[in-house]
Amino acid sequence: MNETAHGEKKQTVTRTIEAPAKDIFRILTLPARHQEFDGSDMVRADEKSQRIQQVGDTFVMNMHAESQGGDYQRENHVVAYDENKLVGWKPGPVGGEPGGWQWVYQLEPVDQDTTEVSLTYDWSQVTDQELLAKNIFPAISSDQMDQSLARLQSLV
Repeated sequence: MNETAHGEKKQTVTRTIEAPAKDIFRILTLPARHQEFDGSDMVRADEKSQRIQQVGDTFVMNMHAESQGGDYQRENHVVAYDENKLVGWKPGPVGGEPGGWQWVYQLEPVDQDTTEVSLTYDWSQVTDQELLAKNIFPAISSDQMDQSLARLQSLV
């Protein structure tokens, strides 16, 4: 399966947040703050990462999920970056290649103090047959993604 109920290999949630895009972007690009807005409750802390500044940057997150055997780490490879507009990354094992899924936040100003924020979780590039055979995608629900945006909203 590895698809949504609508047969897709990605899902997007959107929320209008009463804050300027630059303030939201500042939070999204600081891995030390990711645990604060993670709606899946899997992110525990960053591993002393720097602010995301460009495509090609990487940052390591300390994670926890019983389905993953408890505590583990993910190295995130930044694949999308447009200041105050777009940031996205593909997780993978530390020191390894990304697994084919990605997280992308897109910020669209409504006015100077309001921003429409879209979060997309896309697993369409996963090719690992062993992983696909586990039929775990989407590993994060759209409700959990919406919770991430709600938590992000509370931070600005």
